[in-house]
Amino acid sequence: MDTKAEIRTLQHFIGGEWVDAEDGGLFDVVNPLDDSLYARAAKGTGNDVRRAVAAAKSAFPEYRETLPKDRERWLLRVAEIMEERKAELFDCLIDEIGSPIQKAMFEYEKGLTMVRAAAGMCRKVRGETYPSDAPGKFSMSIREPRGVVAVITPFNVPLIKTARLVANALAVGNTVVHLPSEMAPHLTVLFAEIVAEAGFPAGAYNVVTGIGHEIGDDLTGHKDVDFVTFTGSSVVGQHIAEICARNKTPNTLELGGKSPTVILADADLDKAVPMAARSIFMFAGQACIGSSRFYVERPLYDEFVKRFAMVASKVGMGDLRDPETVIAPIISERQRKRVRDHIADAVAKGATVVTGGEWIGNRCQPTLLTDVTEEMTVCKTETFGPVTSIYPIDSYEEGLEKANDTEYGLSSAIFTKDINRAFHFARNIGAGMCHINGATIHDEAHVPFGGNGESGVGREGTDADLEAMTELKWVTVQL
Repeated sequence: MDTKAEIRTLQHFIGGEWVDAEDGGLFDVVNPLDDSLYARAAKGTGNDVRRAVAAAKSAFPEYRETLPKDRERWLLRVAEIMEERKAELFDCLIDEIGSPIQKAMFEYEKGLTMVRAAAGMCRKVRGETYPSDAPGKFSMSIREPRGVVAVITPFNVPLIKTARLVANALAVGNTVVHLPSEMAPHLTVLFAEIVAEAGFPAGAYNVVTGIGHEIGDDLTGHKDVDFVTFTGSSVVGQHIAEICARNKTPNTLELGGKSPTVILADADLDKAVPMAARSIFMFAGQACIGSSRFYVERPLYDEFVKRFAMVASKVGMGDLRDPETVIAPIISERQRKRVRDHIADAVAKGATVVTGGEWIGNRCQPTLLTDVTEEMTVCKTETFGPVTSIYPIDSYEEGLEKANDTEYGLSSAIFTKDINRAFHFARNIGAGMCHINGATIHDEAHVPFGGNGESGVGREGTDADLEAMTELKWVTVQL
């Protein structure tokens, strides 16, 4: 990577070497705060992808035989180097994707934990023994790495997703080809530098930067890719699922969400309102697990709207390096138009903007909508911005029914003092995750993270990835 120029030029990392795109192509990476040029990155081609897959495939036979203690040491060294380069990672998260400093700190700490947790996976790649009906036969299973893992990560939490998915794949003996979002290539390049410095063998981890819709199919559809893990939109996820189905390539897909929060009449608003704000305004709502639907029992509805609006109106929108700043810029002009269109459509059809709805540069004010009806786009479709709708409900049963009235099924939350209703909700909500008296935005390294329906297939996390990224083989010995 060229570090001399003021505007950095990013290269691919293939087979342990930094290389340009095959045709020398570059694309611009902009700072979403003001759309100024942040970096230029190698614009990958199909041949660049194929080079990376070939490097990963070539490295796999030797890498799969590495000892657990070696992979464990390399991963822990990655964590150490991340600590040494903490300031650089912070700057990248702030300037490349517009993270406020508090979100950058949150993501850095989570990413660090993901890598350390992955180190613990190295010694858990194991099978078991089985009784056999055949006399004198010893029967067992062994668990083996799948081979080449394709990792495709989003812009919104690039360090968390990179740390988790790449580290977990490497921990269990796979090699990796990584295609990051074209809006966050520098973060991934920094991670590749760290992985290389930590001592991982050449070809174990490969990065190709480029435009996802141009080269994504070259990666997910490659005959030598043995597993695909993707985080992104439901539309792209469906496309990848179809490609993987044709090739019979196993995969995990973590996709969009329209996550509901139900607030019952016995809820503690002193706790619920701050959690509500966290659930939708962190990183300006650019989170698949953000809560864009609140269902509030009528005895608390007016007070909740009043308090939520007060908090929303005071959410910080200053310098991204100011700890008081919460609201991030919306990542791209295409996404800004989506947010504007959702708000305008709702207002045109009769919704009330309780607070927000205006823009300061590339940042949308925290926006609360009431009187939202089903014909409004914002009612059922993911906005991916700091916009949420608040609906009154007359009972817990109505709240559960409306919370489940969606094609998505990622995260969910309920606020109540009634333990029976809380657990009834947890058991009956059609989401992959449920938080009782907590925000919909929550993640940890070892939990089964993921959703149902349009929100994806499979789960992420140390245990889930260990199972997904390896396969069992049955072995018998006739004694």
